Amino acid sequence: MPAKTTTPAAPVTQVPEEAVTPLIRGVGVLRELTAAGGTMSLSGLERATGLARSTVDRIAATLARMGYVRLDGRDAVLAPPVMELGNAYLAALRLPALLDSRADALADELDESVSLAVADRDGIRFIHQATRRRAMSLSFRIGDLLPAERTAPGPLFATEWTDADWSHWRARRAAAPHDEGFPALPPRVGGPDDEDFARRTRQAAEDFALRTRQAAQEGWALDDQLIEPGLVAISLPVRDPRTDRIACVANVVSHTSRHTAADLRDTLLPRLRAAVTTMEEDLRQAPPAEPGPPPAGLAVWTGASKQELGREFIESLARGLTVLTAFGEGRAALTLTDVAKATGLARATARRALITYEHLGLVTQSPDRAFALTPRVLSLGFPPLSRTSLPRIATPHMAALTRRVHESTSLAILTRRRGEAPEIRYTARVAADHVMSVDITVGTRLPAHATSMGRVLLADTPDAAQDPELRRIRSQGYTLVDEELEEGLRSIAVPVRDRAGRTVAALNAATHAARRTAEQCVGEILPELTTTATAIETDLHTTSRFTHVPLT
Repeated sequence: MPAKTTTPAAPVTQVPEEAVTPLIRGVGVLRELTAAGGTMSLSGLERATGLARSTVDRIAATLARMGYVRLDGRDAVLAPPVMELGNAYLAALRLPALLDSRADALADELDESVSLAVADRDGIRFIHQATRRRAMSLSFRIGDLLPAERTAPGPLFATEWTDADWSHWRARRAAAPHDEGFPALPPRVGGPDDEDFARRTRQAAEDFALRTRQAAQEGWALDDQLIEPGLVAISLPVRDPRTDRIACVANVVSHTSRHTAADLRDTLLPRLRAAVTTMEEDLRQAPPAEPGPPPAGLAVWTGASKQELGREFIESLARGLTVLTAFGEGRAALTLTDVAKATGLARATARRALITYEHLGLVTQSPDRAFALTPRVLSLGFPPLSRTSLPRIATPHMAALTRRVHESTSLAILTRRRGEAPEIRYTARVAADHVMSVDITVGTRLPAHATSMGRVLLADTPDAAQDPELRRIRSQGYTLVDEELEEGLRSIAVPVRDRAGRTVAALNAATHAARRTAEQCVGEILPELTTTATAIETDLHTTSRFTHVPLT
């Protein structure tokens, strides 16, 4: 079997003379990190990309400065801010924001996982997942690239392929017969041949041709264990009312222990069709997108970073990546002038970045010379982080906080058992190196009213309005518990809020009374706690914009 690659085989195209080489290399590093699951050693990146180690080090340092990766010893680790790139594409697309509630409702109704997918040339990428919690999970990560021929959405998208698209697909299949280049999938072992995919596409096209207003028929397609044994799925297209082309595909995924492929068609297809009809009506009635504020000060920031870090900061890479963040809701199609204005970059700099991205398949240009992002932007770090949790987001920030204040730090959420008083449950903890320390582990439960984190969490509940102390805590934004839970133990806590401003967790630092007075806790630790909570919230807000972030 040929060696596994991280990108699907495709015809080699000549690099344009005006392309930005450091940007091409930086994108390559992000793609390798994504394919590796989010973490890779610097030496591993050197081998995977074929770049010199010094070049890899400079790229990693630049990405770290941007917050896109975290350098952990000899490893580079994708960090939540890199999701800004995928978020820009998803916001510009608008489909997740317009249709995700319909997909979630269908998942609840069917008690099965429901996905929304878009086409990425001869592959598909999921842009929304409504999963069901079971021992055997049946969902993929948002942004994962899957070969069209092994999915239910694939034949539907293929009904709109051109001859060039079919040629590209056949070339890729010939070069990678075992689906090398799709790390989200197990390698192909036997299974249907290429003619089977063409037949499924023809069948979907015939269903399209039969569709009438009276019959209300739509082309549909099945995945009968094409990805792996036991997994079945059924899909219907969601059409753009302006063009009647496929905007996305709604996909229901199950397991053969619950549904056969035929059963999906006979029992779930009518309910899927009803949901798709509603989705198309939502698209028809959606008002024009109101453009939000573009990113500001990026060109100034990259210039200042170059001045501070010198040769270790690759300014052309940083400036090139900022071009992607110029897009977003209400900014789906931008001219060169629009991009330059949004980023503060010179037109020549923005132009070279766009030429580079067009070569890499991350940007397309329309006949009227407007640029738009492609689904391939999701390959830049999004899939591994789309499954992250709040404790994983918080832990690196907590570790840095512990190093600064030399005290143990913890994260907790509020829990309620039927008929019992509220408790907190520890979800993350970083211990300081002291001979005498607090012995608490992740999963520990404590009475909420007796702890600093519990009181911060209770202060954001409806009951807080009736409690003067909780109202004061909410107003001042922190609380200090001084030797109440245990003699000699002082702890101070602040809230961690989600995108809607709700307190979803609490962050604290605990110390022994002999090390710091109550006044020192407020004067020395509180500012650091607040700064750390803000950093955690920033990452949480970025990560949760189009994905669900579990609190545990």
